[in-house]
Amino acid sequence: MTRSHNPESLFIPLAVLVERRPGVTRWAEFAWRAIEVLEEAPDVPPWTVLREEPGRTVFFAGSADVALHPTDTDNYRHNLASAQPLVWVLLRPIEAAPGFHLQTVTADPGEAHLYADVGQDLLESLPMPPRLLAVMTEFVARHHKERGFWKRKRDQADPEALAHRSRLTGEG
Repeated sequence: MTRSHNPESLFIPLAVLVERRPGVTRWAEFAWRAIEVLEEAPDVPPWTVLREEPGRTVFFAGSADVALHPTDTDNYRHNLASAQPLVWVLLRPIEAAPGFHLQTVTADPGEAHLYADVGQDLLESLPMPPRLLAVMTEFVARHHKERGFWKRKRDQADPEALAHRSRLTGEG
């Protein structure tokens, strides 16, 4: 774990495994998906082939830091309260081989939702690794502050503010 310029934020590195299978349509040569998030990265460069089987190739896509910020603890609490806490992996298409880049890994469902409808990006949800689950649970316990809901009150309307100037001043 490393700390950012904000001493309260944490960054937890995770490694991502990606699977490539033959495409099932004539428009896609391959189908890609993130299949696992590891707490320890293998000692190989990103996009190294780890396993090759008939109809399936598994790559180490690389490592990315999951950022935990004190201001986002409400989203983390929702994730932790679910039946299966998740992390989301975002793969972004690139021109260079193998065709994707590991863009980010997040444990914030709100952030994941922002990525859900972005062009050709691939977003996969995967089970949260045990160490991240423990760190995130402790982080939320330490930093979460209940924020009340404040309903805004509208200013009282001034009916004269909408009147024509000529009626108010006698001009026109």
